[in-house]
Parts: sequence; structure tokens; C-alpha cells
Amino acid sequence: MPLILLCLFIGIPILEIAVFIQVGGVVGLWPTLAAIVATAALGSILIRHQGLAILKQAQANFASGRLPVREIFDGICLLLAGALLLTPGFITDMVGGLFLIPLFRSWIRTVVRAQFLDSNRVWMNGGAPRGHTRDDGGGSTTIEGNFTISRQEEDQRSEPQMDDNDIKHDNGVSSRWGRK
Repeated sequence: MPLILLCLFIGIPILEIAVFIQVGGVVGLWPTLAAIVATAALGSILIRHQGLAILKQAQANFASGRLPVREIFDGICLLLAGALLLTPGFITDMVGGLFLIPLFRSWIRTVVRAQFLDSNRVWMNGGAPRGHTRDDGGGSTTIEGNFTISRQEEDQRSEPQMDDNDIKHDNGVSSRWGRK
């Protein structure tokens, strides 16, 4: 992975310089510089517009009690698009422009979701990813359900009752006889 990052940090600027030379040779220096400034300005306007729309969608999801996962992912994509569009260069502008297209973001989201769900690293809702079985060795069963805590139970939880035999250890674990 570090080798890949090193290649990207060296390779992308070299490619950008080569494209600058080619475009500058065809249209000239000032039109090339104007195009770079124009893509940065246009990208900033588009990112602001789309960012506000995504923020409104996220607020609507919060108001209805849903977690705005899609909006968070789209916000990350817009952040990446902004960084790429503000970086001088035609290649970075092209990739940043792709992240402004909702269909492209949807495709990326699908690829990322499939990557995480097909790996063993993420457990969704207490279950195993598709095609896998969950065996924790203890023979336990995961049960999904809803629960509520009444006001009386909540008050009892917030003020724990301790008697003289309870000792609180440095790590915050209580034990009855003072031993861990």
C-alpha cells in the first residue's frame, strides 16, 4: 500500500504536467490557466449547491428518525470532489467532476457496500455477511428485538446503590469483596 501511494504522489503530478504541456501547446498558456481557474470556480459552486441539497436530505432523515448513511457517504464524496477540483490539473478535475455526478456516487456506494459486506470485517445487525455463518464458539443465539426503559428503571440505573462491602476499583469495575 505505501508503494502504491508513493506511485500516486509521484505519478499524478507528472501526468498533470504532461497534460498541461500538451494543452498549453494546443491552446496557449493563458487559456490553459483560465481553464484551470474556471474548473475550480465552477466546481466550488456545484459542490456548494449539491452539499446544501445533501444537508437538507440528511436533516429530513434525522427528523424522521433514520440515520442518513447515504447522505454521509455523498458528503464524503463531495469533500473528495472539492479537494480534487481545487487541485490544479485536468486529470484531477475530471476525477473530481465524476464525484459530482449522483449516478457515479451511487455506483461507488454500491461497490463500497459490497466490499464491506462481503468481507469478514463488518457485522450488520448482529448477523454474518452474506454467504457466511456466525459461530462464536459458545453456541449462543443472536436475538433481535426492541426494548424500552421506563423512567423508574432509568432513575435506578443513574444512581447505583452501593453498600459498605462494594469497592470501586481504579478501572471503574465494582466488586463485592474488593478483589478483581
